[in-house]
Amino acid sequence: MTLLPWAIFFALIAFALAMICAAIRLLRGPSAEDRVLALDTLYVNCMMTVLTLGIQLGSRFYFDIAVLIALFGFVGSAAMAKFLLRGEVIEP
Repeated sequence: MTLLPWAIFFALIAFALAMICAAIRLLRGPSAEDRVLALDTLYVNCMMTVLTLGIQLGSRFYFDIAVLIALFGFVGSAAMAKFLLRGEVIEP
């Protein structure tokens, strides 16, 4: 069982690098679509980081947090996509 802490450490480093790359694309993205995709990638990497921490610490509370991040991230991505396609989120 000495491999698991190393794998978790490597996964956290990889997720941190991916979140840095997504944040750079979020700030520098040439178009709104690029920024929405970067935000989508950022919330998925954040969710995976929380799940990895939950495995490392052995707490089920982190899994509930990851479900909430996934829920809010999906709703936000769907709303942004609808706004980019139609120009409004809520139709009259």
